Amino acid sequence: MARVKIWSPDQTDDPIIQEIFAWVTEMEGDVPNHFNVEMNFPEYLKAKLGSTKVLWQMGELSLPEIQHVGILVSKANKCPYCTAAFCTILNYGLDTEDDYVRDLAAQGIDVVDPGRLRTILEFALKSNHSGADVTEADIDGLRAVGLTDKGIVQLVHLVSDFGSYNRLNLALQTDYDYQDKWREAAFNWKNDGSAPAGDNTRGVRVQA
Repeated sequence: MARVKIWSPDQTDDPIIQEIFAWVTEMEGDVPNHFNVEMNFPEYLKAKLGSTKVLWQMGELSLPEIQHVGILVSKANKCPYCTAAFCTILNYGLDTEDDYVRDLAAQGIDVVDPGRLRTILEFALKSNHSGADVTEADIDGLRAVGLTDKGIVQLVHLVSDFGSYNRLNLALQTDYDYQDKWREAAFNWKNDGSAPAGDNTRGVRVQA
């Protein structure tokens, strides 16, 4: 159980928050518990999610690249909640093949071919582990795959942004409300009855 109150999206009529919730619903199929936890500090929710939207929409990395970073960083930080969130966005919001997203969650960077995306992910994982470990060669590698100073700064901020969400959900034990298949793939989670099942109807596209 979450260690703070889980709010309901209909408990606020703040137009900025409602706009955020609409954006999240488009990407994930519903408003997740994570945002309902953040509603305990609505002033910061607006600032934090506004910052996240800028990172996702106004830099040099594509939205699929960003979700790959989110999945791998969250898995490295042992956060099933965030790992599932970014799997859901990549799969549901961005219409990426289910099997690929599941393999990415399970095997990590090993499923990514050499090239721009892998270079970005290697840098993200290294800087997530320790920013002090980053070398000039790592920066040169990012430039070689097309990032300018803006994209490099964006990537470092993304890693930090994902890490902050990981810490929030781990420390406050946000109730898991994504499909179980994502935590099964990433963390070998088994439904042994000791924890509630996830929401296995969420982020499932209805076939026409």
